[in-house]
Amino acid sequence: MGGAESADQLIPEPETIYERTKEEGRRRLTRPPLEELSTALAAGFDIAAGVIIMALLVHFTERQFGRDVAHVIGALGFGFGFVFLIVGRGELFTENFLVPIAGLDHEEIDRPLLNLTKLWLISPLGNILGGLVIILIVTTHSVLPFGTGAAMKDIAETTHANGVLALFMSAVFAGALITAMTWFVEGQATMMPRIVVAWVCGAFLALGQLNHVIVITLELIFGYRYGAHFNWAFIAGNFALAAVGNLLGGIGLVTLNRLTQGKAGRSASA
Repeated sequence: MGGAESADQLIPEPETIYERTKEEGRRRLTRPPLEELSTALAAGFDIAAGVIIMALLVHFTERQFGRDVAHVIGALGFGFGFVFLIVGRGELFTENFLVPIAGLDHEEIDRPLLNLTKLWLISPLGNILGGLVIILIVTTHSVLPFGTGAAMKDIAETTHANGVLALFMSAVFAGALITAMTWFVEGQATMMPRIVVAWVCGAFLALGQLNHVIVITLELIFGYRYGAHFNWAFIAGNFALAAVGNLLGGIGLVTLNRLTQGKAGRSASA
């Protein structure tokens, strides 16, 4: 019994991950709106912290190692924002694709589609509001070391320089990546593997500057506050574009496939 439990924790089967994900989805879909908002706000704080870590590392290392190496170091630092997210149990909008959709398969939920819609409205709003609070605090003059703002401005303007098609395709992949991260995290019974997966996926996201609706929106707001050459219309437009792309990638490329995998495994073992 003990050995079997240990093996299951280390290498969980798809049906095991599915059952854990479904139960977590039921919990998320049956929460009151205030709890949904609080977890979304917390996630916004965490991601904003990750962006700050990235910008600080880029600022302090670019002169010594050059822009490319500084970008890699900054991306590795941004991964800690996702570690904060997982350890602190915050929830990004894109983390609420696979998990609550799996929860729809639970028989104990009343009005499941209405609850899912409510979650999808509250989650991104809370994420952005939480991040915006941090942005308004740290962009006050002299809060961060001089030069950090220039790094944030460069990060934001790199995104702005991309065309619409590139931004959309980047958003599709970003949605797939973070939804896959959710599957991997939900499948682990201990915290250390969850931390590693979160850090790797967060660093990957930042390294490729992938168009994640919350991460990139907060980066753009940071850049705007430091004088980047774009306006609020671009930030709002990319938010909508990234949200659609993230949904398409997260649900179409990962959620449907992983849930089918989990259900098929459950049926085979029944």
